[in-house]
Amino acid sequence: MTTANNTEIFPKGEKLTNEYFTGDAYLTSLLAKDSNNNFAMGSVTFSPGARTNWHTHPKGQVLIITQGAGWYQEKGKAAQSIKKGDVINIPENIMHWHGASADNEMIHIAITNYEAEKNVVWLNPVSEEEYAAANKK
Repeated sequence: MTTANNTEIFPKGEKLTNEYFTGDAYLTSLLAKDSNNNFAMGSVTFSPGARTNWHTHPKGQVLIITQGAGWYQEKGKAAQSIKKGDVINIPENIMHWHGASADNEMIHIAITNYEAEKNVVWLNPVSEEEYAAANKK
């Protein structure tokens, strides 16, 4: 099992306690949308097995994997293994999810663009069957 160690770039942050994640995930806000930047940026730590719900972004998102290993999947496509050093460019309005693998913690920096005041549309949780299928790869 791989876990993050003292080489983490940012603190683990606050535990996310909303209905948009399965398992334990933590957020460190790095930059809020402001008059100069039409995006928000945060470091998200996923414990083994943790993941987002299915969701979309009206103006896209970029993920920079900084630690560990996990999965990224677009609806209708096979799950893609992601690991430290990967950069995932997610187009606007593409239904997807991302998170840690079953045996590894995963940390990514998320850069999420805004359209007006909205940067994400949350959908249904990733089912246990969908998640298990990704982890069989």
